[in-house]
Amino acid sequence: MTSTSHARAGTEAAGARVLELSRCALHVKNGEHEGQQLVIDGDLFRMGKSTDNDLVLTDDATVSREHCEILRAEDGYLLRDLGSTNGTLLDGNRVREAFLKQGAVITVGRTELEVRPYSERIDLSPSSESAFGEMFGSDPALREVFGVLERLAPTQATLLIGGETGTGKDLLARSVHARSGRGDGPFIVVDCGAVVGSLIESELFGHEKGAFTGASERRQGAFELASGGTLFLDEVGELPLELQPKLLRALETRRIRRVGGQTEIALDLRIVAATNRNLLMEVERGKFRRDLYFRLAVVPLHLPPLRERPGDIPGLARMLLDRVCRDVSPGQEVRLGLADSALSALCGHDWPGNVRELRNVLERAALMAHTAGQTEIVGVPMLGAMPGAAPAPHAEAPASQDAGAAGGLASEPAEFDTALTYGETRAKWEAEFEARYVRWLLATHEGNVSAAARAAGMDRKYLHKLAKRHGIR
Repeated sequence: MTSTSHARAGTEAAGARVLELSRCALHVKNGEHEGQQLVIDGDLFRMGKSTDNDLVLTDDATVSREHCEILRAEDGYLLRDLGSTNGTLLDGNRVREAFLKQGAVITVGRTELEVRPYSERIDLSPSSESAFGEMFGSDPALREVFGVLERLAPTQATLLIGGETGTGKDLLARSVHARSGRGDGPFIVVDCGAVVGSLIESELFGHEKGAFTGASERRQGAFELASGGTLFLDEVGELPLELQPKLLRALETRRIRRVGGQTEIALDLRIVAATNRNLLMEVERGKFRRDLYFRLAVVPLHLPPLRERPGDIPGLARMLLDRVCRDVSPGQEVRLGLADSALSALCGHDWPGNVRELRNVLERAALMAHTAGQTEIVGVPMLGAMPGAAPAPHAEAPASQDAGAAGGLASEPAEFDTALTYGETRAKWEAEFEARYVRWLLATHEGNVSAAARAAGMDRKYLHKLAKRHGIR
């Protein structure tokens, strides 16, 4: 956990780690909701007559549709009037904006609310479960993350998930969404590192017709599409510095304006962000805004790399293999086992690509085993993916095709590039094997995907996916 002013991880005298979160409660002293206790567990809490507000005051003619809001800020909770007709009072004084303190009274029309800030202390003891949604892991560091999310997934708290590429940040975000009250709503993903810089604003906020060259029609952005659900900002550390203030404003106000538009659109969504960068270090380097980091890191989490939890590899491998078998032949009862030799090879690897790399290796192994009619993966090394690899099965290429482009990897002498690392070399040969096999398979069946898939014993859509991955027509 990362220590921050708003989410602090500490150690109790007895040695138990805790996470301390700033919270604020509002006790309704009078009015139509008299006696209710309202907890602000997100970044923003709005009051007014409109049904879009968190506190809806429909029976009071002196209240505006969007009367006022409370924003969680770095220095506390900030009350802001939203241009209401009759104003917002704090301890009897009309205010435009002011920080709240213990015992202060907010007056909105005929309703009075007493402010009661408090700290919620969450025990960081590891969860008793070895899974959270689709995430699996029995390692204490990962189960500590599960324990926090068991408490916070149902809330509106913004989460920042850190960890190396391939550790499962996207899977964890989906699991949080499924466990929240927004599980039936949309789950929208924006990969901030994959969108061209000039288009990222449109990707996030949408655009109006004619807003720029090529904008031939109105388009909703990710914020608008995610309303009612969860917006997952993947690799948020890649977001251009010049766009960060606009993202900050959208997070603070929960309102956006499409590119080229004039109307503000109110949103109801939860934010989960992920990064493989150290954002605090990026803040110090001036590459990431401190106020945006604060807004995202309400609850900072960290997923440990696979090399730091080797005890999870056997269980993960078996679980992933079951999933891979369903992908290779959907609708068929295809099950493959892992021989001790294969499992030993998997456990002896350091997995620089983490769980994603493990799944890729198992996917290739399952494809080879299924094609060969095997019921057990005797050695993942047969793919040339692991140290001590046995030769990969070799199929003869058609006479019209270059043998070097279609043959098995093991039929050629090993030619390694000293400029590449072990991991880079392995990944290159894995991808080369897959591309050659698919190219050979399709050439053998004269480009007929259905016939090729039947011959290989795989689903047609899966073969199409492999061909597309390697740019094979």
